[in-house]
Amino acid sequence: MLTLYWLTAFVIDLKLGDPHHWPHPVIWIGKLISRCEQVLLRPTASATRQRYAGVLLWLIVVGLSTLVSWLLINAADTIHPWLAALLQILIAYQLLATRSLADAANQVLDALNSGSLADSREKLSWIVGRDTSQLDETAIARAAVETVAENTVDGVIAPLFWLFIGGVPAMVAYKAINTLDSMVGYKNDKYQNFGFVSAKLDDIANWFPARLSLLLFGAAAKLLRLNSRQALKVGWRDRNNHKSPNCAWPEGAVAGALGIRMGGPNIYFGEQVDKPWIGAEGRDARASDIQQSVQLMYVASGLCLLTFMIVSGV
Repeated sequence: MLTLYWLTAFVIDLKLGDPHHWPHPVIWIGKLISRCEQVLLRPTASATRQRYAGVLLWLIVVGLSTLVSWLLINAADTIHPWLAALLQILIAYQLLATRSLADAANQVLDALNSGSLADSREKLSWIVGRDTSQLDETAIARAAVETVAENTVDGVIAPLFWLFIGGVPAMVAYKAINTLDSMVGYKNDKYQNFGFVSAKLDDIANWFPARLSLLLFGAAAKLLRLNSRQALKVGWRDRNNHKSPNCAWPEGAVAGALGIRMGGPNIYFGEQVDKPWIGAEGRDARASDIQQSVQLMYVASGLCLLTFMIVSGV
């Protein structure tokens, strides 16, 4: 029965995405992180104390988020099992990002197709952390494809993995971990100690989903008649060509499938970061690659759901 709930949540996400006027659990988690940061982060504290504060932040945010979701589901179940089922479907749907990721990438694509670099840069800035103000069409397309590849793990594969592992509370715990990393998991002066634990535990939470993405993208490339062999080859060969232990797996698979290169130097928070190339032998990205990366994301996401349903015994 639970697999039917998760299938329903997945389909709803494909249809609706994330309407901006709806309340969203990640927004609440983000507000909790911000509030805790105000209380716990002391810039003048020693590195050790900041790390301890970061551990406390992680425990509060992940623990409270998980506990609240578990209590809500159990409270709903005492009223009626169907109410608990509807609540679980609603939360699971909101924590998937298949449609919203596609919509964000397609906004960048539409702006590129309209010939407006300024609009393309603005739309891209909504979904990436790098400086987009000076990017040309090739760099914009490459960044959009990288974002689709990387966030297929964060936004779809990993949430589904933890959903099937431990239900909605485990999925909520994962999104809390992932949101902590996105807000405090930076290696800059402010967060390098306070966000250390959040960054490391996000790496652990994404370890298996990232590696699974290589196989899923390879299979998706096969179904879409793209270069599945090169997807697997580049994804495996270049799996370490990123500071993150997880990002190069999906990016390499997508780069190989499309025959493009990703990575390279980029500007983050005013500083140039020299990343190694992923799929260095590939061509420069084009606007049309954004559309194909979205197609890969959709098929890989569907294969992911199907795989977990089969493993769970449907």
